[in-house]
Amino acid sequence: MRTMETLSGGQWVASDEWLDVHDPSDVREPVARVPAMSAEDVTRVHDHAEKGFASWRRTSPFDRARIMFEAARLLRERADVIAEAVVTENGKTLGEAGGEVLKAADFFEYYAGVARAGYGTLVHDVRPDTRTSFHREPVGTVLAITPWNDPLLTPARKLAPALAAGNAVVLKPASETPMSALHLARALHDAGLPAGVLGVVTGRIDRISAALTGDPRIAAVTFTGSNTVGEGLRRALADRNVRFQAEMGGKNATVVLADADLSAAATAVVAAGFGQAGQRCTATSRVLVERSVYKEFTDLLLTGVGALRLGPGAAPGTSVGPLVSTGHRAGVLADIERAVQQGATVLVGGDCPKDEAHAHGCFVSPTVLADVTPEMSVWREEVFGPVVVVRAVEGLDDAVEEVNDSGFGLAAALFTRDLAAAHRFADAVDCGQIAVNTTTTGWDVHHPFGGFRDSGSPFKEQGTEALRFYTRVKTVAFHFGA
Repeated sequence: MRTMETLSGGQWVASDEWLDVHDPSDVREPVARVPAMSAEDVTRVHDHAEKGFASWRRTSPFDRARIMFEAARLLRERADVIAEAVVTENGKTLGEAGGEVLKAADFFEYYAGVARAGYGTLVHDVRPDTRTSFHREPVGTVLAITPWNDPLLTPARKLAPALAAGNAVVLKPASETPMSALHLARALHDAGLPAGVLGVVTGRIDRISAALTGDPRIAAVTFTGSNTVGEGLRRALADRNVRFQAEMGGKNATVVLADADLSAAATAVVAAGFGQAGQRCTATSRVLVERSVYKEFTDLLLTGVGALRLGPGAAPGTSVGPLVSTGHRAGVLADIERAVQQGATVLVGGDCPKDEAHAHGCFVSPTVLADVTPEMSVWREEVFGPVVVVRAVEGLDDAVEEVNDSGFGLAAALFTRDLAAAHRFADAVDCGQIAVNTTTTGWDVHHPFGGFRDSGSPFKEQGTEALRFYTRVKTVAFHFGA
């Protein structure tokens, strides 16, 4: 079993207690351990961040960029080792994990370039002999709380713009998947990131929550995870002068009209619905098909799902890995069972394999459900697993109404050859990410990313839009007359 230390004050530190990490393809024995930090340890991380920010904010943007470019290079150089850690603790396939490492490197390269640019604008001033401008500066210490489904990518998505802008970051990765974040921290540390600018908190949240989120020196909190936790954080921060960014749940729909390339649409739904075992906030979970092609499309979808191979992420040929934990598997299976009790029909899957190759892992068979109504829980609530529901609609207007009949508003896709329908869909659907003839997943590092309504907060991630959250605006006027 490997042991990994965590980063605090520029040093790699251990602990008197340890947190076990399990491989979701075989949970019988822990595969690694990381420090289970105490509340006092967490306060020390905040102490270091306060000092780190004081120096990092005054560090040349060119030096920040150099460090970030080097961190990206190290991530690429260590891609095989880091991808293996992602597979081991998360369960996703080796191909998915390798792609995650490369995209994490992309984030640091992109924001290293952004760091070299100025963040400001010269504006006119009604006063004579006066030149006025406004510019952006870092907010301070940012607390980043990240989930287990993209254990390297999501920390990179938050760290890169925060560091580029000159902030210090306290990173709390998910307890199920801390190793990936520690590999990321190692790359930044080895690239020359000064002490205290990044600290990584590992441990049991019930013991360290107050110290983690209650520290008065926190200027901003960025969170990705469940609505339950996110809304709790929002309420806890409501009476404090702390900005809050959240990327939470989704119940993403793909609409297939009768004129669409049905084969391409089915292929896209299989990729978006079952990639990463459905454990993506942008995963397609609802499919709305125009009634005249419902059977043809559903047959194509079932053929695609039938070709998927369920197995350990590291095994050759695996296309769908396990869920992250036994508890999460139980929740997904309970969602399927409740759907069936409410009247849904299982077209494929709906269970977990019992053979020896899968018996000790957190596997759920890729599942497609039909005969689902909008009143059912599986239509309205996020399952976050390899479960897709299919429903017939009468046309575009009906489909748009169904897509918008949700508390979420993250991503939606439309498959059609009708350009007018595509524009109507993009205008009418209340989601932050709209795709036409492609998947609900796969947004690049420079694409602003985030949802509406219960899917998140007004602050977008990715692209230059992310800097709106990680910076504050200062306006400066110079009078140069007599």
